[in-house]
Amino acid sequence: QVQLVESGGGLVQAGGSLNLSCIASGDIFAINAMGWFRQTPTKHRELVATMTSGGITDYGDSVKGRFTISRDNAKNMVFLQMNSVKPEDTAVYYCWYPPNYWGQGTQVTVSS
Repeated sequence: QVQLVESGGGLVQAGGSLNLSCIASGDIFAINAMGWFRQTPTKHRELVATMTSGGITDYGDSVKGRFTISRDNAKNMVFLQMNSVKPEDTAVYYCWYPPNYWGQGTQVTVSS
């Protein structure tokens, strides 16, 4: 079993920045990827960003150039730096660990 705990969500104005953190515990293998997804009431859960332990990243098209994922393998943590946020970034953000482990989610709300 794997437990994921997110932190760092909240209310931010459009154009601002926010940083999310996630710490993983349990049956963790450092070689695995970790990442972030998000979901709104009207959309399916969608990719925000993932990162392998070797540093290979994948971003959703809507966040490329604005969000940056990073991780601390020694601490089993993954981070999401969100810059130039837009109202459409408003969602619940979930930390992900393969194959199908999810955190409880943290709400991000961007005001216009």
